[in-house]
Amino acid sequence: MTYTSHALKALTALGDPTRRLVFERVAAHPSSVGELAQRLPVSRPAVSQHLRVLKDAGLVGDRPEGTRRVYYIDPHGLGAIRKWLDQFWDVALEAYAEEVKQTEDKRR
Repeated sequence: MTYTSHALKALTALGDPTRRLVFERVAAHPSSVGELAQRLPVSRPAVSQHLRVLKDAGLVGDRPEGTRRVYYIDPHGLGAIRKWLDQFWDVALEAYAEEVKQTEDKRR
């Protein structure tokens, strides 16, 4: 899978507003399904489903802590999104530099 397809899968996963909220809560504080369900207007099974999609997209990981699993942000998944966005940033910076150059040339 290329970084573009990883980024697409991650962005698609974040397209759902509730899933994005789950992601934001995990980003703020690694949490178990139960902890997340207490702070969200959705059921535990719904939180579990959202976490499964986020995990499949590479955006979250989980680790065992006693009898529960704690979910955390996976920086590798975010890296794919960032790499995909960086290609547009480079184009924007080049366009900005060209605009500055043209403006300076007009002043001379």
